[in-house]
Parts: sequence; C-alpha cells; structure tokens
Amino acid sequence: MTDQDKSFAELFEREADATPARRSVQVGDRVRGPVVQVGRDQVFIALDAKRQAYMEAVELRGPDGEITVKVGDELEALVVEVDHRSGEVKLGRSAGKPSSLAALEEALGAGLPIEGKVTGVNRGGLEVDLHGARGFCPISQADNRYVADPAALVGRALEFLVTEIRDGGKDIVLSRRRLLERTAREAADRIMGDLTPGAVVSGTVTSVRDFGAFVDLGGIEGLVPASQLSFDRSARVEELVSPGDSVRVQVQRVEHVKPKRPGDSAVKITLSLKALAADPWDAIDSVAPLGRIVAGTITRLTDFGAFVQLAPGVEGLLHISELPGKVDHPSSILRQGQPLTVVVRGVDREAKRIALVPAPDGSVVGTASTAPQLVIGGMVHGLVDRVESYGVFVQVDGTKGRAGRGLVPASELGVSRGTDLRKHFKLGASVTAKVLETGEGKLKLSIRAVKEDAERAQYDDYREKSAAPAKLGTLADLLKKHVDRDE
Repeated sequence: MTDQDKSFAELFEREADATPARRSVQVGDRVRGPVVQVGRDQVFIALDAKRQAYMEAVELRGPDGEITVKVGDELEALVVEVDHRSGEVKLGRSAGKPSSLAALEEALGAGLPIEGKVTGVNRGGLEVDLHGARGFCPISQADNRYVADPAALVGRALEFLVTEIRDGGKDIVLSRRRLLERTAREAADRIMGDLTPGAVVSGTVTSVRDFGAFVDLGGIEGLVPASQLSFDRSARVEELVSPGDSVRVQVQRVEHVKPKRPGDSAVKITLSLKALAADPWDAIDSVAPLGRIVAGTITRLTDFGAFVQLAPGVEGLLHISELPGKVDHPSSILRQGQPLTVVVRGVDREAKRIALVPAPDGSVVGTASTAPQLVIGGMVHGLVDRVESYGVFVQVDGTKGRAGRGLVPASELGVSRGTDLRKHFKLGASVTAKVLETGEGKLKLSIRAVKEDAERAQYDDYREKSAAPAKLGTLADLLKKHVDRDE
C-alpha cells in the first residue's frame, strides 16, 4: 500500500469513527430525539445524525387541535412500525387501535400498549372493547393503586398491555397496571439522576393524607411529610395542598428501600415545601418584639402550658405558672382556638422559643408593657389569687402572671397561729401588702408589716402630740392672768 493509499485509509477510518453509528430500532423500543420538522399530518424526529422517524400529527394535537410540539423540542415515543425495505420508522404513543388479531399478537410480542374502551364491570374486572375484539382486564390489573370504584372507569378510553391471547383471540387478557408501572420505572430512571438532596424539582400532588402529601415527580412519587409542608404547624395538610396542585419542592433525602409489595418503588424520596418558603423567624423582631403586647391564638394545650400562635410558623409558650389561681391543667381555664393578648417576655433565636406572659387588662396591642414598679418597702394593692397552708398568693393590681404574683408567708399574714387561712382569706379579696423581696418569681409580701407600720405611725403621732409644750397664749391673756393673781 502506497503512502497515499495509507493516508486515504486513515482519513476514511477517522471519518467513519466520527460519524455516529446508525441506530438500530425494533418495534416496542422507546426512543427519544429532537423534533426536526413539523408538518400538517406528520412530525419528524431525529433518531441519529442520518436517520429520522415520523409520528402522526394527530397524536400530538391538543384540545384546541393545534400541534403541541415545535422544532427543537425533545420528544419520546414508542417504535410501532419498522419498514426494513425503505428504512422508515413510525413512532406513536401506543400501537393505537388494534385492527386485527395479528395486530394484537404483534403488540403482545413487542410489548406495545394498545387502546381500548372500558364497556363494563363484572365480578372479576373490566370488560374492554378492542375495536371489534373483546378484552378482559382483571381488577387487580386495572391500576397501580387500589381501585375503589371500578364503575368510574366505564366509558373511558385507556391504554393496556396485552398479556395473553387464548383460543384464537376469543380470550384476550389485558393489564393496565403493568403499563403504568413500566412507564413509571422508565420515567424514574430518567429523572433519578436529578433527584439529589438539595435539588429543586416540580411535581403534582397526587394524594393527601394526615401525615403528608404525595407528589408525582414525573413517574416517581415522593412524600412531603406534614412537618415539611409549612412553618405553620397548626395548619392541617388538606388546608395547605390538594390533589392536582402543581408544586415546587426541594429534595431532602433519597433512600433505597426494600419494596413491601411487588411493584412498589424501591426508592423512598422525602421532599419539602417548607424549605423553599421564607422563614418567619427572619422577621421575629416585628412579629414578637420583646416587652411588647401582641395578639395571638391558642393552638395547643399541654400539661406545662399553652402554645400561642403569634404569626404563621411562630408560636410562643404561656407557661402554666403564669396562669391565675391553682391550675392543674391549662384546659381548665383556656381553650384551643381562643384569642389571647400576651406580653413577649423572652425570645431565644437559636432555640426558636418565645416566653409569654398574660397582658394586663386593658392593654393595647403594639404598646410596651407598663407593669407597675415593685420596690422593696413599697406598698401594693392586690387580690388574693391562691391560698395554701404555708401562705397566701396575691396578684398585684396592674399585673398578670408570675412576675406580679407575690407570696405572703403565713408568718407575714398578721393572723394568729392555727387560723384557717382558707376561711380567713377569700379568693378575689382585696388586700394591701408591703414588698419585702423582689425578683422574677421571688416577690415576697407582708400584710403584717402594713398593720405594724400603721400602728407605728399612730404611736409616733401620739408621742409627738404628747411631748409638745402647752401653748402660752397671747400677751393679753398673760396680763389678765397676772392681774387676777394680784387681786
């Protein structure tokens, strides 16, 4: 071989390597390619660099009669016919309406979907008209989910796989479930590469349960747990989403699991709507300003207090110790859904916790709390809030909650030992007390000190009056007394 021949051979080999291999396709294959031409009756799709397939335009028309694809769009379809003489390849969504037993046998052999119309329901399943032939679909094969009302399928044109042909076509068994499962697997295989934690994808809500919402991501389903639907934990799932809703979700986890039943997905996908929403805690300074009076609604009652929603996704705790009287459970004086005015006592941003106390009567939402200043030695008025064997609790006027509730120990009540405190101090009775100690939850008062101070004041007043010198009177009075004495 000459050098020129060698050069030509190398060039030819390089050119052959650079040219994509001609794609071999068979009936039943699922292919994908770009639309290269849109005609009135046919749409052409590129299979490779040199070969095209066509699809009847009627299969791509929308409800308005217009073709729904354009040049450049990616299109996926099934190979329904291959003409080995001309090389023509016909694509379709399915094998269409079978016109003969041969067409049904071809669909069976190639695994092609066929179209049929459900005409009735019997004890075992669905009766299907295959355009002249009679088919039967067992009820277990009618869908990939439980069919609660098979009669709802009557009159619908659906696609099936032929699973068996017996007695020369007199007995044709169909399965819609296998087709749906196959389509779901193929779709799942295509999109699984995009389902990584943190990815944002679009889907459609398929069903709603108490524990969350299932979302179809295009052939594979994921679950949005109730806790990941919204920052508002008080909202029910059905209030947030409905079947058919289009949603954008973030992928949280993708786990490979063992299917519980044949046909179940081997992948568990956890999604989140909440991750794409604004966190209400980012604006917590305006939602729950420290020391301000805010309005809320009780969402939950627990043994240790009441949770109050201040805004969607923001709750604070009104501790049971802040409630008036002796309360065994908040439900004895509060109810779920009750509106409540409270004061923001503390905000923990890191733990996302808010401490609340009841707002004084007559408080205006948005204003600062103006509780009276409690100083040691000062006199306060209040109402008897609770009576115990060791003393009496008094809620200081102008306050609510633990900070304004003081204890008058038994020794500071000013009553003799052995007095029945519950009979002597009635709930709601008005008392005056002296502040002995202050501090959060450490307000100590004395009624005895008020009495002692009053008695001391009276005694001091008496002593002042007793020790004062007698009045001398006027000069005229003195002269008169002197004249009277001389006489």
